[in-house]
Amino acid sequence: MTTLGRGSRATAAGLLLGYAADVLLGDPRRGHPVAAFGTIAGALERRVYAPDRVTGAAYAGVLVGGAVLLGVGLERLGRAPVARVLVTAAATWAVLGGRSLRREAETVAAQLELGDLAAARVQVTHLVGRDTTRLDADEVARACVESVAENTSDAVVAPLLWGAVAGVPGLLAYRATNTLDAMVGHRSNRYQRFGWAAARFDDLLNLGPARVAGLLAAVAAPLVGGTPRAALTAVRRDAAQHPSPNAGVVEAAFAGALGVRLGGVNAYEGHVEDRGTLGDGRSVAVVDVGRTVRLARATSLLALGLAVGLAWRRPAPWDPSARSRQEAVPRTTVRRAVGSQGTRP
Repeated sequence: MTTLGRGSRATAAGLLLGYAADVLLGDPRRGHPVAAFGTIAGALERRVYAPDRVTGAAYAGVLVGGAVLLGVGLERLGRAPVARVLVTAAATWAVLGGRSLRREAETVAAQLELGDLAAARVQVTHLVGRDTTRLDADEVARACVESVAENTSDAVVAPLLWGAVAGVPGLLAYRATNTLDAMVGHRSNRYQRFGWAAARFDDLLNLGPARVAGLLAAVAAPLVGGTPRAALTAVRRDAAQHPSPNAGVVEAAFAGALGVRLGGVNAYEGHVEDRGTLGDGRSVAVVDVGRTVRLARATSLLALGLAVGLAWRRPAPWDPSARSRQEAVPRTTVRRAVGSQGTRP
């Protein structure tokens, strides 16, 4: 029986500890690494900006490539198992945003329950980019539910899965890409072309995680009074109506699981966007924000279990113990294995 490499176990343990740190501590109030990255990205944008895709692609490539190199360097410096665990835990804590997401949603719910619509309209802007100044209480609740659904995938499920399959470089590269998408990936006059590459790369990195998040939300549906079948039906029937290839999957899964109807027309700076109709239940009510937070928490825990399992099975490419085991395989065994296929290299 083959013994798993120390690197894979350290990554699994680091993901677990980093997730626990996010749940217990949330984001650091000062000196957040993602904020520091955003500052660097903003400074670089001011120096190189041009309204074309080539410049935007080079801009995104430099920043994401830098994040990858930093992650590789950190993993190579932390070859000892304990150091690898701590480095992975710190990176995981830095890139996750589950607690902050749930805290913002719970604040909006509390304001709506107290009847303070004006405060809720302002608070929900921490989660969404749409114009909230004319939303009624139920529309504010819908905005909150949609944001929690999408960001459960973006801020929890996706980074955990990328950390599981690619370690610290995967964690940092994913968060760098997602941050750039938030900064320059929207459809404004300034970023229509410059932010194209960042937006498309973010879509690519989220293709798998968003669908995993939708499936996990379906599994967790009974915890909020829904059924997996309703969630999966909503995904199959409605997800393609959403303009995002990934957000539509997660939002439709949450809509089906919660038994509510999401989507509709949203106003943004300079344009109006129709996101279709996701789910065939009733309209969102204030009470559904709390149910959404519970569903998000369950989905996140399932994603953590999946990520830890994947990481445990993943051999680290520079794990010395894995290399020594590989070199210990007798050459005759390799020859027999190749010969048994009846082919030559």
